[in-house]
Amino acid sequence: MMDAFKDMYDVVVDRRANPQEGSYTCYLFDKGIDKILKKCGEECTEMVIAAKNNDKEELANEINDLLYHMIVMMAERGVTVEDIEKIMIERSKKIGNLKQFHVSDHNT
Repeated sequence: MMDAFKDMYDVVVDRRANPQEGSYTCYLFDKGIDKILKKCGEECTEMVIAAKNNDKEELANEINDLLYHMIVMMAERGVTVEDIEKIMIERSKKIGNLKQFHVSDHNT
């Protein structure tokens, strides 16, 4: 999955550096962070509803939509795939220790 995620990230970063007429990604960058965050929120809600409806195909599609919009947000804010991967690797080392792994997740 990380290869596909990285490939999509690279396409998004390229669209930011080399805008193309009619590109939805370029449209999001043109509209700015508020629009990008709004789309992240919408896709997150749609993902939750798809999970509630127990529709695996719809859920997979909504997860993909959310990941795409998150990638746009990452590119807008300068967060790289390597930044995310580094944290995932660090956290994976703590998986056996749920207390450490979820230190900041007390309310869920």
